[in-house]
Amino acid sequence: MSHDDAPAYAPPVRRDGSGRDRSGRDGSVRDGSERDPHARLAPAVATVLGLLLAPPALFFWGLSDMATDSCGPDDCSPELMSALDVVDGALLLGGPLGAAACVAAWLLPRTRRWAVPRLWLAGLSLLPWPVVIALVVDLPQG
Repeated sequence: MSHDDAPAYAPPVRRDGSGRDRSGRDGSVRDGSERDPHARLAPAVATVLGLLLAPPALFFWGLSDMATDSCGPDDCSPELMSALDVVDGALLLGGPLGAAACVAAWLLPRTRRWAVPRLWLAGLSLLPWPVVIALVVDLPQG
């Protein structure tokens, strides 16, 4: 077998026959530092879903204040007012935190060691948008 027949993905091997690469290891990487070929998948899906879910969440948040039109903000039920406060908090606090989690998912190193934190950050970045939509859809009566 010539050097041209060797597979392209084979680790570099020293010619002394020891089977070790230049760093002294045996060619197999066991510490999770090899590149993850699917590293961009979770942040990309989270970004696309976030771009699809954020506009309806912002739209429903803008409409949520109209729930107090029939009773006035002073005469509405405490359940409605607390639900609107939760919606405001979920969007005003969760929105920037979700965006930061999405950016962090993109910025993590693209190695297998960081695959699980990258997946968690991508998933958590989507959390504020469906929470706001679900809360606005299920507002209590004023």
